[in-house]
Amino acid sequence: MDPDRAAWLAQTVEEPLEPELPIVDSHHHFWSRAGDEYLLDEFRADTGAGHNVVQTVFVECGEQVRTAGPPELRPVGETTWVASMAEESERTAGAMVAGIVGYSDLRLGPDAVRRSLDAHIDAAGGRFVGIRHATAWDASPNVFDHRTEPTAELLRDGTFRASAKVLAALGLAFDSFIYHPQIPELTELAQMFPDMPVVLNHTGAPLGVGPYAGKRYEVLADLTRSLAAFAVCPNAYVKLGGIGMPWFGNGWHELDRPPGSEAIAELWGPMFRRCVELFGPDRCMFESNFPVDRRSMSYVVAWNAYKRITADLSASERADLFAGTARRVYGLAGGPSDQRSRAVGAVL
Repeated sequence: MDPDRAAWLAQTVEEPLEPELPIVDSHHHFWSRAGDEYLLDEFRADTGAGHNVVQTVFVECGEQVRTAGPPELRPVGETTWVASMAEESERTAGAMVAGIVGYSDLRLGPDAVRRSLDAHIDAAGGRFVGIRHATAWDASPNVFDHRTEPTAELLRDGTFRASAKVLAALGLAFDSFIYHPQIPELTELAQMFPDMPVVLNHTGAPLGVGPYAGKRYEVLADLTRSLAAFAVCPNAYVKLGGIGMPWFGNGWHELDRPPGSEAIAELWGPMFRRCVELFGPDRCMFESNFPVDRRSMSYVVAWNAYKRITADLSASERADLFAGTARRVYGLAGGPSDQRSRAVGAVL
């Protein structure tokens, strides 16, 4: 991490709240980028900083992708790389990378996607739990489109949906990074494949930049309506987090010092609690989205905020939000249900 950013984060230091509460971090990345490296050392520093992070789920970020070979197999390089780090993490104390959500390009068609998924499963050493094909797109040039170069309404594309059918048949999860105006498209996909877990990333990514700047009330009202329709699908899940990304419009990354957990909980608590009301705690899970969210907050502060937001919930509800939901959705070893993992093995 850039030394200036590290010094900025260090200005807001908190002791971890409820350090005994087990956490499964349902969404983080690894990458090796100039000035912004996030590998095992950084991961261990964060997950070992005082919260009881017992398992994590890596989510694709376009790292270590092969530069040659069939296009559908190139993203398998990332899964192979992460699996090697997961094996190393298991040999040491601390959080275990228990699940890998890779990338398969669903625009390539069912046959290519099946080859891709088979290769991911082989490379992951029992950790492959699903894919994310991010389709975050907006008509405004002032809103960042995802690096996969999505087009408008890609989730409604016939080839994309035919490929998703392969994913569903294998019992794997589909993670989705989209912006809040696109949630109705994801709802349609969830309705088409009721047996496939469909996981909405980053609280639905309510935009706060470009044409959405200064319209927080309207954006959150639109988000809530879309989430209510998505929540009707019993296979719909939502990750609570991602709020440190600049395009949410918080502006935290531009402050003289990063926000503390109380300020974060005050701003985002109502939206997170509304998600829990809509989906139930058994279909919501917390995510760190690190290292992306460290643009705005430290790992300790993020989880402190989540704990503050849920302080009034029951122990069983919090157990789902902080660990149980992620373990069930992704069939993580050591969780209360490995049924999906066994189902995948039976299909293969």
